[in-house]
Amino acid sequence: MSTRGSKVERNSVSNQPHEIKYEAQKEGTSSKAIKEAKKSVGNQRAAIEKKIK
Repeated sequence: MSTRGSKVERNSVSNQPHEIKYEAQKEGTSSKAIKEAKKSVGNQRAAIEKKIK
């Protein structure tokens, strides 16, 4: 039996629209800003949050 999601999955932001929208709402910014941050620092959630702030 596998668990839902893995730590790797929770620590990254995929290119799926719902994940980008969730991260944008959580950070209080636009989806475009999240996409630009992802492009410059990669898909690690902590790095994206640091770049946005």
